[in-house]
Amino acid sequence: MPGTVTMYSTTWCGYCRRLKGQMDREGIAYNEINIEHDPESAAFVEKANGGNQTVPTLLVISPGGTESVMTNPSLAQVKQALTA
Repeated sequence: MPGTVTMYSTTWCGYCRRLKGQMDREGIAYNEINIEHDPESAAFVEKANGGNQTVPTLLVISPGGTESVMTNPSLAQVKQALTA
């Protein structure tokens, strides 16, 4: 089973666009959720970030089932989380 990446983002976030482009180039698949259109996702992001809606926030589940929540991670951090 491959790992999964869910990216919580907004349309105006430059950091989100940068990370999406990097993951696209590396062939890392992800599901993107715009927190401005999904209140439950916005609440998840707030909980993960001390009450702030900081994006990109990623939920990564490795093939082994290890779950990681990361805020504005580097591409290297995403890759590492996918192999944990």
